[in-house]
Amino acid sequence: MRALQLARPGDRLSLLCLGAHSDDIEIGAGATILGLIERGIKLDVLWCVLSGGGVRDDEARKSATDFLAGAAGSKIEVMSFRDGFFPEQGEAIKQWFETLKGRIEPDLILTHRRDDAHQDHQLVCRLSWNTFRDHQIFEYEIPKWDGDIGQPNVYMPVSAAALERKIVLLMKHFGSQRSKQWFDDETFRGLARIRGMECRAPERYAEAFFARKVALT
Repeated sequence: MRALQLARPGDRLSLLCLGAHSDDIEIGAGATILGLIERGIKLDVLWCVLSGGGVRDDEARKSATDFLAGAAGSKIEVMSFRDGFFPEQGEAIKQWFETLKGRIEPDLILTHRRDDAHQDHQLVCRLSWNTFRDHQIFEYEIPKWDGDIGQPNVYMPVSAAALERKIVLLMKHFGSQRSKQWFDDETFRGLARIRGMECRAPERYAEAFFARKVALT
């Protein structure tokens, strides 16, 4: 299968990353972001985490800073919507999205997937599509106890080095999550190996996404 290039080395790519919680973007697309930077693509990234406060706020900012260390440009924003109660805060979150729309015109948006079982993730996904109607959107996956990972249709092969860097940074920055059974290096490496097998990734690993609509030129 011939792979389509998202961007070539030296190209500039504007990226909007949306996550309900402080580790979501890193888990779903961390190796992809590291890999794009590794390949010499000049990323301009707006990294938005919608819930924070206390330890989670600190984790979010420090982790994003490390993941974006080689980006051409980056801005990190951590909001304070209440974790677990996004549906009850829908009007305020919608207003935040409308404000965001006026501030950025991204080439690509990375957000939660529609069929994710977490209620906060579902709302962020729905408002991503509702707000950015004329943009390319890839929905990332997050493994967890719900068993809700699906059948993706977009694959991004990643280098073994990028995957290992992703795992190291996740373990370094998210001490608040280490008590969760699914939050460990075996989970992240195992899912990446399965996705790499599915797309015959050159270095055996990949991250996968869900695209409802793709425009080609």
